[in-house]
Amino acid sequence: MDFMTGLKRTGYCGDLRLGDAGKEVVVAGWVQRRRDLGSLIFIDLRDRTGIVQLAFDENTDKTVFEKAFTVRSEYVLMAKGTVRERSSKNMDIPTGEIEIDVTDLRVLGKSETTPFEIVENCQTSELTRLKYRYLDLRRPDLQRNIIMRHKITKITRDYFDENGFIEIETPILMRSTPEGARDFLVPSRLHNGAFYALPQSPQLYKQLSMVAGFDRYMQIARCFRDEDLRADRQPEFTQIDLEMSFVETEDVLAIGEGFIKRVFKDALGIDIQTPLPRLTYKDAMERYGSDKPDTRYGMELFDLSDTVRGCDFGVFTGAIEGGGSVRGITAKNAVKTLTRKELDKLTETAKGSGAKGLAYIRLNEDGTRSASFAKFMTEDELTAIIEKAGAEAGDVVVIVADRKNSIVFGVLGALRQIIAAKLDIIPKDKFNLLWITEFPFFDWDEDAQTWVAMHHPFTAPLDECLEYLETDKEKVRAKAYDLVLNGIELSSGSIRITDPDLQKRIFKLLELTDEEAYEKFGYLLDAFKYGAPPHGGMGIGLDRLVMQMLGCESLRDVVAYPKVQNASEPMTGCPAEVDKEQLDLLGIELKEE
Repeated sequence: MDFMTGLKRTGYCGDLRLGDAGKEVVVAGWVQRRRDLGSLIFIDLRDRTGIVQLAFDENTDKTVFEKAFTVRSEYVLMAKGTVRERSSKNMDIPTGEIEIDVTDLRVLGKSETTPFEIVENCQTSELTRLKYRYLDLRRPDLQRNIIMRHKITKITRDYFDENGFIEIETPILMRSTPEGARDFLVPSRLHNGAFYALPQSPQLYKQLSMVAGFDRYMQIARCFRDEDLRADRQPEFTQIDLEMSFVETEDVLAIGEGFIKRVFKDALGIDIQTPLPRLTYKDAMERYGSDKPDTRYGMELFDLSDTVRGCDFGVFTGAIEGGGSVRGITAKNAVKTLTRKELDKLTETAKGSGAKGLAYIRLNEDGTRSASFAKFMTEDELTAIIEKAGAEAGDVVVIVADRKNSIVFGVLGALRQIIAAKLDIIPKDKFNLLWITEFPFFDWDEDAQTWVAMHHPFTAPLDECLEYLETDKEKVRAKAYDLVLNGIELSSGSIRITDPDLQKRIFKLLELTDEEAYEKFGYLLDAFKYGAPPHGGMGIGLDRLVMQMLGCESLRDVVAYPKVQNASEPMTGCPAEVDKEQLDLLGIELKEE
């Protein structure tokens, strides 16, 4: 292989244009392909900016020409030459009007045949590509994603700096949080038997930064959560974290909206209209069956409880009498897509989500209709349901009934997404952002049979709900807010409690004794004794934001070195076993399965 002696790169492959004709340049990169036409050799050289054509002909030095003949795909080259206009132009690429007449060629690295072709939209299995992620990342589409992520991160820092925020790094090794079941634990060598935890969020440290008087904090924070993975989750993720003092909810939302407007404009050239729409948690659940609704399409839920009250169908009446409801969605022009077979599949999905079944009405295009529960209803009752559903010929009405509204909402919310995808009615290249506000403060934990904080115990309740704290927890709403984009939760935040007496009430209601509260949060409670300003904040998922902005289907498309479904990394083979000597040093003994 050659050395770089005497050559220094003058620019990138993808930046050259017809205006550069006549210039002597030095470029470097990887061979996309070589074309041998006998007396002519063309090499497409690729770097992270694009491709440029290297040309070798009868006027090329014989040694250089012979070296070009030996080059293969993915060889690393450096080439010196003069930019000239191409005789046969390729207007499909930005550099397609020019080529480089090469006078000096260096082979800096040879390559074996790669496990897959380095091309956009490669169809090789994802597992294979992740095993060779360093090759996968050479693909232009992935490189564009990673470069866009860098650009979005820079816009983020610039925006918050311009708005008076100070970037403060908080510890990666910290005390385990109350949500410790999802913590990644790190054993301490110096404190045998004690463990650090990797942060699920910098929550407590950023609140302490407010007590410290920094007023406006932000951080591009690495966070860790040991949970089952999905397309929009990774065990380690990046959060745009912020906290502000002397603010109320409106102030935090205004900063969040300003950031969204700025990042979409600067990164994509898209104008996001602000203020963003808002829905209370209650309205979101009743209209969409979800606290992170995708509002790019309709198919909203409707309540049939009054319509079917008193009918002879026990599933409906039993749900209403048990304190629940009967609700549905109307899939327009769906009768050909939602066949009986497809509806059977949806029924199994509904059962898997907690419902006892699924009821439906199919309105055939010839004017006839069929209902899965027709034998229990009169014609007038069926007609009343269809009218309430706003259904017409060609539509399908899907209905769920249960004694628990949470099941009704959850099942219909999930079915709404599935059906919309089947009908292909979700608009592409559309960004629907909205705030969800007034979340319930308490959430009932079925497993523990107790009330827990839906967000965290430092979230402030709405002032008008304080009277219900001890008497009616279901009525208590929080000063909490989420930012949702196209059905994905981008951000979660709240105004925090800084009143010690109110904090004690909340701990008591969450069944934490003074001793337990102090054991878990003593350092924060102590800090609040010394003058805590009112404050609030939020965390915006950077990975999810980039994924949505670029229209990617998975976080793995915007994270350089991601984990797979079982939280492992195929490329390095982590997690991996460690030597017994390392475990002995840490005072750890493994139990046999």
